[in-house]
Amino acid sequence: MTSSYALTLDPGLRDLRAADHLLQALAAELDLPEGAFGCTHLVRGDRPRVALSLALPSEPLLRTAGERLTARGYAVTPGAPDTVGRAVIYPGVAALTGRLAVAEVPARSAIDRVTVLGAPGRPAPDTPLLTRDHVRPQWQEGELVLTAMPAVGGALVPFEVPDPTPCCADH
Repeated sequence: MTSSYALTLDPGLRDLRAADHLLQALAAELDLPEGAFGCTHLVRGDRPRVALSLALPSEPLLRTAGERLTARGYAVTPGAPDTVGRAVIYPGVAALTGRLAVAEVPARSAIDRVTVLGAPGRPAPDTPLLTRDHVRPQWQEGELVLTAMPAVGGALVPFEVPDPTPCCADH
């Protein structure tokens, strides 16, 4: 994350889906502006969990968000917990639905580039991307990067699936 106006809250969540929902609910409640970013961060160690960060376009917006979150009982700390957050809220996320050409992704959103898992180079700009309405890029060396994987018919899909099957679901 590149914003100097960032804060972190650690709601003690253990799964990404719950963290996504909380982040989206907080963004709606705080009425975050278009230039805001909301990310999840995996915290390892004795108590693995998912922390949330918000990056806002100005210090007054950051201060207001921090005050409102603190008033709701969240422990808020300045800055982001790391530089590799998984973006849930970012400029243009609402425009990444359905079927798009790879070139449309950076044109419509804050995503800098699309890569294909295990493939060298970038996909062709006209390669179809089937978003499944679930596009979660990650920060990598200051760029917001969407990792995709091959799908049927030469298309790509985001690597992260919208409804993952829990481990050992068939047991």
